[in-house]
Amino acid sequence: MGAGWYDGRHVLVAGAGVSGATVTRVLLGLGAKVTVVDRSAQPELEALGAAVLPEGAPLPADLGQAVVSPGFSPAHPLVRACLAAGLEVFSEPELAWRLRPENAAPWLAVTGTNGKTTTVTMLAGMLAAAGLRTVATGNIGYPLLSAVLDPDPYDVLAVELSSFQLHWSATLAPQAGALLNLADDHLEWHGDFAAYAGAKANLWRGEATVAVGNLDDERVATALAAAPGPRIGFRLGVPGPGELGVVEDLLVDRAFGGDPGEAFELGPAGEVSPPGAHNVANALAAAALARSHGVAPEHIAAAIRGYTPEPHRNARVATIGGVDWVDDSKATNPHAAAASLTAYPRIVWIAGGQLKGVDIADLVRTVADRLAGAVLVGVDRAEIGEALRRHAPHVPVADVASTDDGAMSEVVAAAARLAAPGDTVLLAPAAASKDMFTSYSHRGEAFAAAVGALARDAR
Repeated sequence: MGAGWYDGRHVLVAGAGVSGATVTRVLLGLGAKVTVVDRSAQPELEALGAAVLPEGAPLPADLGQAVVSPGFSPAHPLVRACLAAGLEVFSEPELAWRLRPENAAPWLAVTGTNGKTTTVTMLAGMLAAAGLRTVATGNIGYPLLSAVLDPDPYDVLAVELSSFQLHWSATLAPQAGALLNLADDHLEWHGDFAAYAGAKANLWRGEATVAVGNLDDERVATALAAAPGPRIGFRLGVPGPGELGVVEDLLVDRAFGGDPGEAFELGPAGEVSPPGAHNVANALAAAALARSHGVAPEHIAAAIRGYTPEPHRNARVATIGGVDWVDDSKATNPHAAAASLTAYPRIVWIAGGQLKGVDIADLVRTVADRLAGAVLVGVDRAEIGEALRRHAPHVPVADVASTDDGAMSEVVAAAARLAAPGDTVLLAPAAASKDMFTSYSHRGEAFAAAVGALARDAR
């Protein structure tokens, strides 16, 4: 089903965000009749020729397909109506896969509960270091359709894919795909963990897809064993033949050598940034994908050495009176928060937001002995507070009920009262942000601004 199929066909586009607007423009350019469903008016898309309906409006009778934005879960009434009408429902990455031109750039894809953006930007750096024209695209913000249809073709694409996007895919099968980790997340969207994990494993549906998986994650290792194509594992320990791993602080590749088990050095683990074992694992995953595409070890080492981390990922904001202030606002679930919480010996933890149906108790139990204090904020803070009372009763807790623009200033002030020299105040919320902020980035920026004001007052 290529571009010509859309001429004269009627397609529903659900959601008019960045990807939905791109889908609309592309389909209109292919001659399709497009109806957009969104909560708000879309005069720019109407000016291009699209019809716009509010959510809840009856579906047009002559629809052929529906392209849905990630916010539309299988349980959404619009999705149910589309499926009941017999429409094929899929996402923007699936459409990009179907519309990719002949001799299109191969896709090297990344998914997982945490670390996707770090890994895909590391991967893009490795590909660029080898002289390849590439871009980090997909769930990272730059639509795959824009990358696939760029008039100046890319050599290879570094593709981030979410569980939502993979759920709404049917034929997408990249040249290689890495699954970083699997932990409870987005259960309210998928319904249960099995459905969530199954969506992630869709990355490996192609029999020719090189499946790259984290052998230190039991759930990923189990899924990797069932992948139909070639399988490559990575681990933080010494790698076996066909694996990537770490030997005496060196990243090592034993999967892509000329001889079975031949080892190639990919650079010191100590040069991986941001620090932390989870980011060493991310670097190994990126390296495996790059090596699967023929990138030389020296280019991988150079990219790791020169990598600049994305914002709001375990980033130090300031040191004030001997206390480090660290922004890990991207830690939107307990699995992500655990990575940064275990990177520091003594922490005042800023936590809270939308837990998305995920249990916080195991995380609190794991990090209880590191906590010097906790500041709780957001809609689900009471659940975190209860976990702290049960598993870390010794930890002093400040509860910030405010949800207005000044809430983060209150949070930072409370954290400053709990912290002592040598401590790290860590924003690792273990929860989504949209109860109070527009995004995790907005939350991190508010934290940095409040810490900046604290630093000025201290001077």
